[in-house]
Amino acid sequence: MAVQLENRIWYKQPAEAWEEALPVGNGKLGGMVFGNPVKERMALNEDSVWYGSPRDRNNPDALPNLERIRGLLKEGRLQEAQELSVTALSGVPETQRHYMPLGDLQLSFRYKAADEVLGYSRELDLASGIASVSYSKGPVNYRRETFASFPDEAIVTRLTADQGGSISFTARLLRGRNRYYDELVKADDCTIVMRGNCGGAGGSDFRAALRAVAEGGTVTIVGEHLIVEGADSVTLLLTAATTFRHSEPESYVIRTGTDAAKWDYETLKLRHTQDFTALSSRSALRLATGDEASKLPTDERLKLVQSGAQDIGLTALYYHYGRYLLISSSRPGSLPANLQGIWNELMLPPWDSKYTININTQMNYWPAEPGNLAECHEPLFELIERMREPGRLTARTMYGCGGFVAHHNTDIWGDTAPQDLYLPATYWPMGAAWLCLHLWEHYEFGLDLGFLERAYPALKESAQFFADFLTETADGQLVTNPSASPENTYILPNGESGTLCIGPSMDSQILFELFTACIEAASQLGIDEQEQMLWKRLREQLPQPAVGKHGQMLEWMEDYEEAEPGHRHISHLFALHPGKRFSVRGTPEWAAASRVTLERRLANGGGHTGWSRAWIINFWARLEDGEKAFENMQALLSHSTLPNMLDNHPPFQIDGNFGGAAGISEMLLQSHTGEIHLLPALPAAWAEGEIKGLRARGGFELDIRWSKGMLAEARVRAGVDRSCTIRTGIRVSVMENGMEVAAAGATDETVSWAARSGCEYVLTPR
Repeated sequence: MAVQLENRIWYKQPAEAWEEALPVGNGKLGGMVFGNPVKERMALNEDSVWYGSPRDRNNPDALPNLERIRGLLKEGRLQEAQELSVTALSGVPETQRHYMPLGDLQLSFRYKAADEVLGYSRELDLASGIASVSYSKGPVNYRRETFASFPDEAIVTRLTADQGGSISFTARLLRGRNRYYDELVKADDCTIVMRGNCGGAGGSDFRAALRAVAEGGTVTIVGEHLIVEGADSVTLLLTAATTFRHSEPESYVIRTGTDAAKWDYETLKLRHTQDFTALSSRSALRLATGDEASKLPTDERLKLVQSGAQDIGLTALYYHYGRYLLISSSRPGSLPANLQGIWNELMLPPWDSKYTININTQMNYWPAEPGNLAECHEPLFELIERMREPGRLTARTMYGCGGFVAHHNTDIWGDTAPQDLYLPATYWPMGAAWLCLHLWEHYEFGLDLGFLERAYPALKESAQFFADFLTETADGQLVTNPSASPENTYILPNGESGTLCIGPSMDSQILFELFTACIEAASQLGIDEQEQMLWKRLREQLPQPAVGKHGQMLEWMEDYEEAEPGHRHISHLFALHPGKRFSVRGTPEWAAASRVTLERRLANGGGHTGWSRAWIINFWARLEDGEKAFENMQALLSHSTLPNMLDNHPPFQIDGNFGGAAGISEMLLQSHTGEIHLLPALPAAWAEGEIKGLRARGGFELDIRWSKGMLAEARVRAGVDRSCTIRTGIRVSVMENGMEVAAAGATDETVSWAARSGCEYVLTPR
């Protein structure tokens, strides 16, 4: 068994469908590379190509009817409350804006000979962020390399052949069968520009430019076609922008392409790889694998796993792919990763390919902090900031409250009014509160007080909304009303089904985390003592987690039956993950009830969507059950992974990729209980392995190596001066520069010492 680094996705044939193509991205620009030797397609995206402009969709009839809805729910008149909510609480209009594709780049190749294509290979290097295609046709060997450059803000494609004058093709920019752009014009002798508008009142203008730089041969533009004849090699530079960021997007895309063309290809490639590997190389997972499976193309490996085989290396590949996708779809200055990251081919995509914030957007960022990609978290923070102003209007207009609020969806403009007419989800008021917890998590990992000062106002403003919004029950508990438990349906004793409710468990769990984060943040900053006292009182009055008649965690305040016992959402385990309140040692009763909840969900068909299965992996990891976590990781690969390794909801949603990568790291390292736990959910199948560059809360970074299922060595790097406590489960010595600074005895499960910033500590078994 070899301990290998799995960093390559590859295939023996071109992609025939979008779900087989290979993604590249630099945060703002995305491309799906199909790799066809005759008629190539690259599906293109620019992250700000969204339909329409910002709108005030807040329902003016919400506040006048709010107390009526609350009263109907208290009186048990469920159907009346739900009917009134659909008319009075829904957004007007009901839908937010949707994400759209930029278009396609099409390359039609001409060859001197009609020979068949031989030796074909298509691959994506996850370490360098380069997609490549190679093949031979007759006596000529061809190669293409494509990457999305962050430093040069362009998608770069390099076409080469080992015999001069062998490259000839026609290039076109297309969009929706050419129905969704306005003009395609010649900018200069080697550049064409697509002009258009995203649509809707006030919609952004977009521009896309394609520039060809050829060595040998000729480049001409005829009509809408860029034609290359007899070149030795060609570099294509694709740039794009909208008026969301640039008042003159056309001048920007032409200038950016011209600037990129000043570099030779090898320099462009070096600038890209240096930038990309600076992020991708921070963390790496190696697992002991058999040699045979790792030699197969990726699609063949997936088919074997789907047939019931184990391929341990594919799990490591999945981890690296998750980090690759986050680097490629969320960089400083870009928009956050949406439901499809950045890669979407449909003018009207499923669920609008926007930001679903009752778990999916949050899941996209679960691997950011532990996976050592903290700066990739920044676009989400910018979206939260953009949501604050519209969220204040929603809070005031709909609920008569201060602070800011959002429901279960938002879009490029930070829209916070309810989305859809969907009772199980639309009227849930917790979206912004959950998002704000990402601000606190980012602080917990890095302990940057400067960041906390910037983030604290959003946390405080979210808490302010609930200080006004919560209502008191007859027994003195503070609850949300109205709300829902996303996106589940309960059954009343009389057989009536419902979704709208008072005080679902998830709401109280999120609010416990939010008030706790606000208290701790204010304490760290030494401010707002009165608010701290208020938040402590509010936290004490929240409903406590409760266990139901089956031994499960209650999802609602009453022990209702569920209409769908195998429902994809498992909202009432928020406090287990991504929350921190439930833990195996800290709250054993709630941990046991969480286990029952998961077992019941899975026994009834739970985990049937990709992101839900990914969440389940994280749940089992937090319950420290490595075998169950591994079992669900296998299910994610076998049932919810497309040929190009993207997550299958179905259809494609990227959250499962990110949630799965986060679940793998949770199996190997946890830090949510005030200590760092090494290998908390290591399955027997991962008996040999190592991971480097995992981050832990408290400013720590770790490398871990294990053998025969036991810790062999851990290296801990401290980013700040603070006490470090590590749960190892075995006797260890802690060394710094060859000197022992701490040790765990025969019966000790943890070891602690005073860590110093900039120092590395080595833990080894005694």
